[in-house]
Amino acid sequence: MTKIWRETGFVEHDPWVIETDDVKATEAQKPLLGLDALIAKAEESNEAGLGVVIKPADDVTRLQPYLDRLDIVAVAFPAFNDGRAFSHASLLRQRLGYANELRAVGDVLIDQIPLMLRVGIDSFSVTNETALRRLAENRLPGIPHYYQPTARRAEGGQAYSWRRLPAKSA
Repeated sequence: MTKIWRETGFVEHDPWVIETDDVKATEAQKPLLGLDALIAKAEESNEAGLGVVIKPADDVTRLQPYLDRLDIVAVAFPAFNDGRAFSHASLLRQRLGYANELRAVGDVLIDQIPLMLRVGIDSFSVTNETALRRLAENRLPGIPHYYQPTARRAEGGQAYSWRRLPAKSA
């Protein structure tokens, strides 16, 4: 079972559905289109409120002319060891200035969610049973040290952890 999670909790009625040849959005749903389909739709109309799924091999910069018309960008994590969606998310937030919903879809694991939050992903399509249980229990792992600045500020500020000096004893 797939559930959508945000830091405020699980979303009850999410309208977005990833369209494929076999799955089409109903009238009560909104389609998440592939990159080429989104660009084709955006070119033929002035419609806003669109959604797109970015696959690992996609060039996310192709979205730049259409970002103001997108309500959601979903970045795909097809396998736990494919981290290209982290780069897509970071590029969307930091360089392209995308400010609307950014969703992780695919193989979303509990240990990766804090890292996904740091690069600007703010909603998650979760199917993993362990992740669903831990999120329901509000047991999200933390990141005690970090080495790069990201789209989301760390709790202790934006300083690099490796530059922090140990506290001096008196």
